[in-house]
Amino acid sequence: MSRLRFGAFLAPHHPLGEHPMLQFRRDLDLTEHLDKLGYDEFWCGEHHSSGWEMIASPEMFLAAAGQRTHRILLATGVISLPYHHPFNVAQRMVQLDYMTGGRAIFGSGPGALSSDAHALGIDPMILRDRQDEAISIIRRLFNGERVTAKSEWYTLEDAALQLLPLQEEMPFAVASQISPSGMTLAGKHGIGIISIGSMSNEGLNALPTQWGFAEAAAAKHGKIVDRKNWRVLLSWHIAETREKARAEARDGLMRHHNEYILGTLQRPGAKPFTSPDEAVDKTAFSEGAAATIGTPDDLIKTIKSVLEISGGFGTVVGFVHDWANPENTFRSWDMVARYVVPEINGYLAGLRRSQQHVITNRAAFDRGRDAVMAKINENEAAAAALKVTKSTMLSASASNVPDLAAAKSKVAAK
Repeated sequence: MSRLRFGAFLAPHHPLGEHPMLQFRRDLDLTEHLDKLGYDEFWCGEHHSSGWEMIASPEMFLAAAGQRTHRILLATGVISLPYHHPFNVAQRMVQLDYMTGGRAIFGSGPGALSSDAHALGIDPMILRDRQDEAISIIRRLFNGERVTAKSEWYTLEDAALQLLPLQEEMPFAVASQISPSGMTLAGKHGIGIISIGSMSNEGLNALPTQWGFAEAAAAKHGKIVDRKNWRVLLSWHIAETREKARAEARDGLMRHHNEYILGTLQRPGAKPFTSPDEAVDKTAFSEGAAATIGTPDDLIKTIKSVLEISGGFGTVVGFVHDWANPENTFRSWDMVARYVVPEINGYLAGLRRSQQHVITNRAAFDRGRDAVMAKINENEAAAAALKVTKSTMLSASASNVPDLAAAKSKVAAK
């Protein structure tokens, strides 16, 4: 595998009690911050209910983010295809690609919240079939075809895009949880995957099997899937010490689980945490825990473990949650960029080799000191000044700074 890419996935927020305008602006601030830190991708999705998730149009949010960023790729994570006419989705994604200078990633899903489908009068049992159908149509449109097609939920008559994507081939990705449907769909179309189920213990353990579904479907349909186009989603909060990370994340983590996962989504089998410490312990410090709350070294260990378990993937995507306050959340992402990314990708290896080379070959470089002393002794004034030098603590980083104490002894002896 080549270097591991790093991305961010905007999680459900808790805007209740806070001005939504400020929430949107802070999310845009975060995208700009991640771009400056060198992250590769930013993802945000489409939601229409639950009270926790405000972005109804990821394309609109990402277009705004594109005006404040320069290099980070901007991904829809995800557009719920069954809710839209596929021609309109294709048009919006092409416009987003142009408005961001060719930085759009098209991520799609069947729709995450049953309450969204209910509001639109769509039977949840047909969502995945509609997503499959829409992907086929959108790919044909992106390829410049003029499409005539009729379905129970859309009609196309000699439809063709006026503009094709700015990128030669816009990346496609589908969301996958623990069921085989997402991976199978990716294999059928030969496109990328973002594994969302990996944020649970069960999802992590299922990763090797999940990739097998993608490969089997690809073989069946004459396509190819590549691990470099596989994205794995993880949760973390990082600080200088584990104690500090725990203190920063504990209250928000408990609220996220008790009020959103359990209280709002009413996820089957979920049980409330009785205290913030229990929330941290069970989420990040129990056996097989999927989240990391700790130091950069802890996250490095987690990522290496998931790479080994899965067999390898191209991008690790962090879940941007509200466990910590905005200031500590920004700091966490800063620390990952500064210490985790270079360690995982080996960016510091050459610097460490260079340092060790100087340390282990010290004797070979001592002639530099001799050269400095020779020049000092050639000049009577310089030699006289050396006799009264009061401190050997010089503001110099050069490796050939002479040993002034020894040098003064030699001058005095003469």
